[in-house]
Amino acid sequence: MKYPAIESKRFTGTEPIVYNDNIVSDLLSFWQWAYSDLVANTERGALAEYLVACALGINNEYRISWGRYDLVTPQGVSIEVKTSGYIQTWEQQELSKINFGISETLGWDNITNKYANKRRRQAQVYVFCVHNHKEQDTINPLDISQWEFYILPTDTLNRDSRLKSQKTISLAALIKLKAQKCEYHNLLTEIEKHAERNVIVGG
Repeated sequence: MKYPAIESKRFTGTEPIVYNDNIVSDLLSFWQWAYSDLVANTERGALAEYLVACALGINNEYRISWGRYDLVTPQGVSIEVKTSGYIQTWEQQELSKINFGISETLGWDNITNKYANKRRRQAQVYVFCVHNHKEQDTINPLDISQWEFYILPTDTLNRDSRLKSQKTISLAALIKLKAQKCEYHNLLTEIEKHAERNVIVGG
């Protein structure tokens, strides 16, 4: 027996959680319970993806956590969103260093239901999101003015042989690679410009 892919939908949050026809809670309460710690790395990463999606005007769908890349612009440019921040939820002796994951991966094809045979960086463009706030008392990941955004074509990473097997990269290294710091309201325009110059190597 085959089980076709399940077509997901965007929920409203009002959907009930039930047990024997009795309402136990609702979906919004689950979201509040599971995702309120926006300073934690996992939730902050999902939030950063959403912020970029808002800037691109594609936030009216839902997040696909298993995709080869994180987002696709209306013009078809694929994007990988990476996130880092100085402040963490746990007790810190010092601010965290800003690092991002850039590992090559085996892309999954949802049509053939198979993984690719060769590792590569899947998206055309990376958007590196830095939660650039260093005071616990005023930290608010929902305030976009606390964030910085850097754009780098994937080809720039691929052409540097030193980065072929590298799994992470620092903000300082990205700046040396001439990653472009970009204002939030200009993200879509600048991503499209970078994509025009990008050719993925190693596909």
